[in-house]
Amino acid sequence: MEILPVKRALLSVTDKSGLVEFAAFLSGRGVDLVSTGGTFKALREAGLAVTEVSALTGFPEILGGRVKTLHPKVHGGILADKDNPDHRRTLEDLDIAPFDLVCVNLYNFAGALEKRLGERETIEEIDIGGPCLLRAAAKNFHSVLVLPGVEFYAEARVRLEQDGGAHLDFRRKTAAAAFALVSAYDAAIAAWLRG
Repeated sequence: MEILPVKRALLSVTDKSGLVEFAAFLSGRGVDLVSTGGTFKALREAGLAVTEVSALTGFPEILGGRVKTLHPKVHGGILADKDNPDHRRTLEDLDIAPFDLVCVNLYNFAGALEKRLGERETIEEIDIGGPCLLRAAAKNFHSVLVLPGVEFYAEARVRLEQDGGAHLDFRRKTAAAAFALVSAYDAAIAAWLRG
């Protein structure tokens, strides 16, 4: 589809700069917000209506937060091709609501390296769920707008206001940025592991 209406968004960010303002903008447009841990807390404290991912999945965050979003109720809602009748039917059969926007930024692995943390502490700064969410949303850019960083909030607001949704060219642009970000992130981790 050329213009994607944004009705439901998943927000899970480490860098919370501009988060509340952007989420309030989305909420003001009638977008349902779903979020994780610290992002959920920040949005709730700001008085925004938001659903915690664990309420969506029926499963708590586990392993000290290592597992939060790795669930079919999340990834099915991101990866479903809205133009594919079989995908839409599967979502309906399994009671999975689709996402239209995925806003994720990653754990600050580079910052952990600068702090010269021990190996175990550094490992905990390797984001797993975030890259999975970014890759899933970027792969499915025909059906989802992915925002892989704070620097995309302003343009997203303008585009949503002007176009009434997320235009395909913008979705393609942010998908490319998401894949580039994940690639660089993984390269930094690989370089660290090689010593």
